[in-house]
Amino acid sequence: MSFQMWPGSPKNACRTALGDDGKLHSAPDLTIEVLSPDPTNERRDREAKLKLYSRRGVLEYWIVAWEADSVEIYRRQNIQLELFATLTKGDVLESPLLPGLSAQIEAVFAAVRTETR
Repeated sequence: MSFQMWPGSPKNACRTALGDDGKLHSAPDLTIEVLSPDPTNERRDREAKLKLYSRRGVLEYWIVAWEADSVEIYRRQNIQLELFATLTKGDVLESPLLPGLSAQIEAVFAAVRTETR
């Protein structure tokens, strides 16, 4: 599962990203992938998608490993995405792309487990 965020409000983001042909023509600022339990999908998210998003200009890429209760944060360093941090229990998720966001990793995963039961 993935989530993508373009700059500005959702309405403005769609206008700037959507071309006259009805296709998206700009990279999102943030892409979030939630890993599937299938090793093939995990490899694709960690390798192929990381390279693709890096080439396309994504500013930040999060890989959520729900089975490990961790979030890998990749941020643009010069021309490519580089691993910035791997967040686990006790860490706080924050992003310069989402001012005001501050979430305890442990609380995020606890909430997900509560919702899925």
